[in-house]
Amino acid sequence: MKILNRISLLAAFIFIGVNVTNAQTKAEKKAAKQAEIKQMVEAQNFVFKATFALPMRGGTRPLTSDYDLIVGKDTIVSFLPYFGRAYVAPPPGTTDGGIKVNTTKFSYSSAKKGSGWNITIKPKEKNMADWRDVQTFNLSISHDGFGSLQVTSTNRDPISFNGYIEARRK
Repeated sequence: MKILNRISLLAAFIFIGVNVTNAQTKAEKKAAKQAEIKQMVEAQNFVFKATFALPMRGGTRPLTSDYDLIVGKDTIVSFLPYFGRAYVAPPPGTTDGGIKVNTTKFSYSSAKKGSGWNITIKPKEKNMADWRDVQTFNLSISHDGFGSLQVTSTNRDPISFNGYIEARRK
C-alpha cells in the first residue's frame, strides 16, 4: 500500500511539473510574439491582413480572399475591398474598384496607447479627379498583433476592417 501511495504521489509531482513547464513556454512564446509586434510597429515595416470588413451600411462581411495594407518606411500599398456608397461614379467601363493605393508620398504618425498603438497614415497625393481618393488610414494595433483599420475617403462612405499584422515578406 505504501508503494502505491508513493507512486501516485510521484505521478502527481510529474503532472504538476509538466503543467508548470508548459505554462512557462506559453508565456515565453507570448512575450516573444509581443516583442516581435513591437519591433515591427516601431520599425514601420509590417502588413495588416484584413479578415473582416465592416461597412458603414450593412453587416459585417468575412473576407475570404487575401486583402492587405502593406506599410513600409518609404511605401504604402493597399489592396482592400470596398462595400458602401460612393458619391462620385467611376469612369465608364471601369471595373477597378476597391481601395487601392500605392504611394511613396505619405505622412505616418504612431502613438502608444495603453499596451497597443494608434497609427495614422495620410497619403499626400491628393487627386480629386480620382474617385477613390483616400484621405486617411487609421490603424489601431493591440500588443498581441490584432488590429482595426478605418479608411476615410473623400468620395465614399468610411469603412473599417478587422484583422492582424504580420511581418513583411522580402
